[in-house]
Parts: sequence; structure tokens; C-alpha cells
Amino acid sequence: MSDPHFFGYGSLVNRATHAYPDLHRARLRGWRRAWAQTSLRSVAFLTIVPADPQAEIDGLTARVPGSDWAALDAREWAYDRITVTAEVTHPAPHPREIAVYSVPPRHRNAPGGDHPILLSYLDVVVQGYLREFGEPGAARFFASTDGWQAPVLDDRAAPRYPRHQRLTEAETALVDDLLGTCGATIITAA
Repeated sequence: MSDPHFFGYGSLVNRATHAYPDLHRARLRGWRRAWAQTSLRSVAFLTIVPADPQAEIDGLTARVPGSDWAALDAREWAYDRITVTAEVTHPAPHPREIAVYSVPPRHRNAPGGDHPILLSYLDVVVQGYLREFGEPGAARFFASTDGWQAPVLDDRAAPRYPRHQRLTEAETALVDDLLGTCGATIITAA
């Protein structure tokens, strides 16, 4: 029996943030990304929400060796793990299960000023999309994500996201340009 896989659509797209094997570019149908706010965390973070059946988001699948979900469940502790095997398309041999992490609706609220998006987190996500899907993929990430009304906290000088990565000048400029196109408000960290 084959190991299960996860579908990553945020920081898990950035290979530098984990060591899971057998990564493959993939698409998830019927869902959109959204920035969410929850009492479980002090900042906004990405989740997925049901959408039009034709909607698709890019991401990566990776194998969970020995079906050992413990480390990934700990990393994604504010999410529920749900099975989406039939909604994922990818070139790899089909695993028995593909799961994704989503904020439970009972904990999910629209993001706002008290729960900003960390720029250090967004940088990691966009860097992953750039490396996997190029500039068009990074632009698709912004277009297929809701909730840009949440302020973006510029914490690049002192990153608060624990898996932050150093971006090149070109990557930084692209993140900043794409934030400008979606009308995001940048606030400075205190």
C-alpha cells in the first residue's frame, strides 16, 4: 500500500521549509485560497475554502512516509486535515490518499487589522510559487487568494514567521509589486 500525500498550497510549496520526499506540482479543483483570522493565532494565515467546481489552485504534493502525520499535524496545528484525493491532479503515481489542511469553518473569520498577514510568511509562500511555477504562478497565487483587505505587517527586518527565508532582490521586488496590484495595505512592524 502506498504512503499518503499532502497537498500544500501555502508555505509547504516552498521546498526550503520542509524535507518531505517525492514532491510534484499539482492542482486542487473546487477550492480557493483565503487569508483567515482565527482566535487560535494572532496573525492571518492561509486556508482553503470551497469554491466553484471549476476553480483550481496550484500547489505541491509530497509523500508522508509511513503514514506518519504527527510532525505535519504539529506544524499545521490550527488546521483540520481533510481528504481531497479526487480533487487533486498531478503527474505522480496516484497515492491512496491526498490530504490538505484547512482552517475549520467554526474557527475561521475574515482577516482584519488585529490579525495582519506577516510579510515574512508571504515572502516564503511567494518564493515557493516563483521557484515552482515562475512569475505567472506567483501572479496566479495572488489572483486565486481572497482576503487581501487584511493589512500586511512588514516584519522583514525582524521576521516573526519561524520558517522565514531570505529572498533575492528580484524576489523581494516581485512580492512588493504583486502586493501593489492587489491593493494591500502595508503597515510597519513596531
